[in-house]
Amino acid sequence: MGRLRGRTALVTGGGRGIGRAVSRRLAAEGARVVVHYGGARAAAEETVAEITSVGGDAVAIAARFGDDAPEDEAEALWTAVDKAVDGVDVLVNNAGVADVRGTIEDTTPDGLRRMLALNTVAPFFVTRAGLSRLRDGGRIVNVSTHLTRGAAQPDLIAYAMSKGAVDVFTATLAKQLGPRGITVNAVAPGVVDTDMNAAWLDGARATVAAFSPLGRVAEPADVSDIVAFLASDDSRWVTGQRIDASGGALL
Repeated sequence: MGRLRGRTALVTGGGRGIGRAVSRRLAAEGARVVVHYGGARAAAEETVAEITSVGGDAVAIAARFGDDAPEDEAEALWTAVDKAVDGVDVLVNNAGVADVRGTIEDTTPDGLRRMLALNTVAPFFVTRAGLSRLRDGGRIVNVSTHLTRGAAQPDLIAYAMSKGAVDVFTATLAKQLGPRGITVNAVAPGVVDTDMNAAWLDGARATVAAFSPLGRVAEPADVSDIVAFLASDDSRWVTGQRIDASGGALL
């Protein structure tokens, strides 16, 4: 522990699910963590309380994504960050949704627009607005999904498309930011046992566990530990990569 001591991390959607695990893990490594939330204020404040109760440093900030002014939303987020901390070393683009289900025939224009707005457009503009705040030698970690490579699922076509763009964004941005010593990587989880998946996972746990040679469903910490590696100096020679975090579900 302590690999991030003296550094500051912003985790979008950092109050729940994978985001909460990432916030806690980065704080355990010594980072000061800015826990962003959209509407789940209580969850974000609970995450901050968990971190500070064990001696960590964290603050919660609010910013809405997904409306018709993504540049304004991103700038509002960073304005709040500027008031809370003096610069950022690690940006984790975790906020997103996976609740638009349906095949190509079933997906509505509004559903597709919402998915792209939250999962693709928001991290694009959040990152763009943050480049002037992100210190040289920093880290950007984007949360993708194992569905973008070899795990096609017709009823999640909109979700997979939105995250496929994140993979391209990751590799392209890594090339641009390399001269600043900033690495850009993506972590691609499979099914993770979070509140977002709770409604359907309990009835399919055995089936999902069987996808992995390890024979279990992923916990949020399985993903957050990978993010912590990508956020640290240990990953200094890794950039532009998509790290599969599906427990071997694609083997």
